[in-house]
Amino acid sequence: MNVERNVVCTFCGCLCDDINLTIEDNRIVKVEKACGNGRGLFEGYDPVPKRPKIMGTEASYQEAVNEASRILKSARYPLIYGLSSTSSEAQRMTVQLAELIGASIDSTSSVCHGPTGLAMQAVGEPTCTLGEIKNRADLLIFWGCNPLVTHSRHFARYSAMPKGRFVPEGRRDRKVIVVDVRRSETAKSADMFLQIKQGCDFEVLLALKALVMGRSLDAVEVGGIPVKLLQQLAGEMKACRYGVIFFGMGLTMTKGRDLNVRGVLSLVRELNDHTRFSALPMRGHGNVTGADQVMSWLCGYPFAVNYSRGYPRYGPGEFTAVDLLCSGEADCMLVIASDPAAHFPAPAVRHMETIPVIAIDPMESLTAAKASVYFPTAMYGVDCEGTAYRMDGVALRLKAPLKRQRPSDEEVLQALIEGVKSC
Repeated sequence: MNVERNVVCTFCGCLCDDINLTIEDNRIVKVEKACGNGRGLFEGYDPVPKRPKIMGTEASYQEAVNEASRILKSARYPLIYGLSSTSSEAQRMTVQLAELIGASIDSTSSVCHGPTGLAMQAVGEPTCTLGEIKNRADLLIFWGCNPLVTHSRHFARYSAMPKGRFVPEGRRDRKVIVVDVRRSETAKSADMFLQIKQGCDFEVLLALKALVMGRSLDAVEVGGIPVKLLQQLAGEMKACRYGVIFFGMGLTMTKGRDLNVRGVLSLVRELNDHTRFSALPMRGHGNVTGADQVMSWLCGYPFAVNYSRGYPRYGPGEFTAVDLLCSGEADCMLVIASDPAAHFPAPAVRHMETIPVIAIDPMESLTAAKASVYFPTAMYGVDCEGTAYRMDGVALRLKAPLKRQRPSDEEVLQALIEGVKSC
C-alpha cells in the first residue's frame, strides 16, 4: 500500500492538484481532499484491461483498429467529436487524424462555452489566473453559474474562502454577488443576490455598463432587477480593488449566447478604466480549455473546424457536431471521451443510430455501448500521464498514480492514423 500525493483531479475545469490517493494492488482504496465528484472519478474507475468491441462483440485490438480504420477511410463526410476529457497530447493527435481524413472536428465547447469563444474573438479577453483571484480579488460576481454544485471546491480553493496575499482574512475580506434566474445554492451563500428574468442578461449587462460610464437610466427596473440595485452593484464594482466576473452556461446557452458574453467582456473592459477587473468562464470538463487551446494552435480556430477541402475552415452552426448530425450530413462519427448519445438532442441521436460510430473512452458510456467499434482506454490523470489546461488557461502535468494496463487515447489515435494510411 502506498500514498500518491498531489494528484490532479480531472473531473472539472478546476483541476484541483492537491488530491491524495491511497493505492493497494493497483487500485485506489482511499481518496483524500477531493469533492464528491472527484471521489467518484477516482473510486469508480476500474483499471483492468478490457477487450475492444465490434458491434457489441469482443474483438482483438488489431481487429478493432482495422475495422475503425476502414470506416474512417471509406467515409465521405466524417465527424470527430469530444476531446474535452482527454489529454492535450491526444487532442493534438486527433487534429492530425481529422486533417488526414478530411473530417469536421468539434469539441464539447460547441454545446457549452462556444459562444464565449465567439465573444472573445470579437472584443478580446480581460482574463487572469485563479492564483491572482485567490491572492487579490475582493469582489466576486458569479453570473449564470452555480459553482457550489458544479465546481464544488472552487469557493474553497480559488475564490471566496482562501486567504491571499492582499486578502489576508479570506472570506471576510471579500464580497460575493450572484446574478441568476433562481436562488441557487451559491446564491444562498452570497452577500448579495440579484434575481434576473430569464433571457434578460444582455439588457442588464448593457444597463450596468451605462451606469459604470456615469449615464442615467429612465427605467425603474431592467430585466426584473430594480435600477437602484443595479446602481448599487455598479458602485460596488467601481469601488473594489480587484473584481472578477465568473460566468457560466446561464449566459452562454440561453437567449443572447455570445452577445451575453460580449456584454460581460465589454463591461469588464469599461470597469478597467476605474479599477482592476477580470472575467473568467466556468469551464466544465477537465480539459475542455485544453481542447480550445490545442485546436487554436493547430487549426487557427477553437472548435467547429472542417478539413474537407484540405485546409481548416471555421463554421459555428455549420460544422458543429449537433448541426452536422441534425442535418444528416455526417456519414460516420468518431467520439473521443464524450457521451453525445446521452446528451445531444433527439434528432442528432437518431442520426447517430443510422451511421457507424467509433468510440474511444475509458468508461463504457451509452455512446460506447451502441458504437460500431469501441476502444476501452486508459484514463488521463489516473493510469495515463498527460497535460491538461485549467479553466484559467494554466497547463498542468498529470501524473499516472496507477500502473497502465490499457492503451492510451493517444496510442489508439496513432494506430488509427497508421491504419487509415495503409487502407
